[in-house]
Amino acid sequence: MIWSLQAAPDLTDQQFSQWCKLLEQRAGICLSDQQRIFLQTQVAMRMRELGQDDYSQYYNRLVDGVSGMMEWTVLIDRLVVKETSFFRHKPSFDYARNYLQNKVNNSELKESFDIWSVGCSTGEEPYSLAMIMNDIYGLARIDPYYGITATDISRAALAIARAGVYPQRKVELVDKAVRQRYFEPRENNRFTVKPELKERICFNQGNVLNIKDLPTINLDLIFCQNVLIYFRKWLRHEIMNAFAERLKPGGIIICGLGEVVDWTHPNIDRLSVDEVQAYVRK
Repeated sequence: MIWSLQAAPDLTDQQFSQWCKLLEQRAGICLSDQQRIFLQTQVAMRMRELGQDDYSQYYNRLVDGVSGMMEWTVLIDRLVVKETSFFRHKPSFDYARNYLQNKVNNSELKESFDIWSVGCSTGEEPYSLAMIMNDIYGLARIDPYYGITATDISRAALAIARAGVYPQRKVELVDKAVRQRYFEPRENNRFTVKPELKERICFNQGNVLNIKDLPTINLDLIFCQNVLIYFRKWLRHEIMNAFAERLKPGGIIICGLGEVVDWTHPNIDRLSVDEVQAYVRK
């Protein structure tokens, strides 16, 4: 029987451990034993495409020089691209909206409002933030003086994000008024984000594991949801420390509920907010 028609062979304990070490070393991703089947499936699918049938041979290919790094970029796309949606976890977006609205109400917007969307995947998160920014600036009748930096490890996900074209099933979940304001219909039941949002977002490839190599601009808001859960506790704390150093005074970090535990920083206070895990720079 042709291997491509067979079920994927099982990873041995030794192979699984070897793959886990590679993922943690290169991407900071820490897999549990419960994720073995996911890893096995994704790796086996890529091996089928290449006509390979041995995990160890494919592993050796990945760690072999420049060609290995090129193949790594293909595989990592399969392992980290996550299903996301516009305004995912609404309380976090509502908090971001209220934070900016209060700055407008108190006439505190003296300079550009700068945002970092960390682990932006296929773009739904930064575009959702841009919709909020545009709404508030528009209602206040002031020029939309803001910018969003959106980063992800997956080049394939970033290509989708930059195009800003989404299927109907994604867009129909957005409030109708918002949908009409910020999306344009295309053929084949697809919709594209309007240029006024695209021009405010800079999509860049980046690995939060190497956060010291990423831009060090001062930020008003760091939005980081469903990213830190992949890392070990000590690494989460290091990343949060780096976030803290990038915040303007009064700037905030919003991360996923429960993603960071027992983290403290001398310049940061935890905000008491229901359903939202947020921190503010003193």
